Amino acid sequence: MMTTTEIRPNPIENKEQRYYSPKEYLELETAAESKSEYYKGQIIPMPGGTPNHNKIAGNFYAALNFAFKGQPAQVFMSDLRLWIPQTRLFTYPDVMIVSGELEYAEGRRDTITNPVAIAEVLSDSTEDYDRGKKFKLYRSIPSLREYILIAQSEMQVEQFSKTDDNKWILSEYEGENAVLALTSLPFQIALGDIYDKVEFESQE
Repeated sequence: MMTTTEIRPNPIENKEQRYYSPKEYLELETAAESKSEYYKGQIIPMPGGTPNHNKIAGNFYAALNFAFKGQPAQVFMSDLRLWIPQTRLFTYPDVMIVSGELEYAEGRRDTITNPVAIAEVLSDSTEDYDRGKKFKLYRSIPSLREYILIAQSEMQVEQFSKTDDNKWILSEYEGENAVLALTSLPFQIALGDIYDKVEFESQE
């Protein structure tokens, strides 16, 4: 099942904290045992994932990676860092797709700047951030054409696609037989394959 609506950007609020330079963050992050985001001088620890989170991201990554074999598109999971200079954000999306050559942050080989599509697996602790403030930050990436939000608690996927006149269109998919078709690159996948081996918690 699929429905389509149009969304508009929402404003965000900034909270002032101790300032770290990007260089300081990268030095700390290289030595850290766990990952953190960086936003305008703030360092924010990232929560750990669940088995279902890992399965969903892994299933989606594996299907994309196989589909793009021999093609000029590359797929990455959350170990690769993203830098958005327009909003001064370093982060680790669950899945990123790059079309063509990688563009790296200045002086780095572990941080890219040009994804054409990003997917995030939603969790209770990050869902509001992924839907709101983070999506606004992602929309400042010039190359980005598509943003995918994948639920953990049920078979539901939301796809935000950028049009040529800079509008973002929302398409929703529900149920194992629904098929997600990317708009940024030629790729389709059934939700049943995204959620393969995922065990949903009882609703009782």
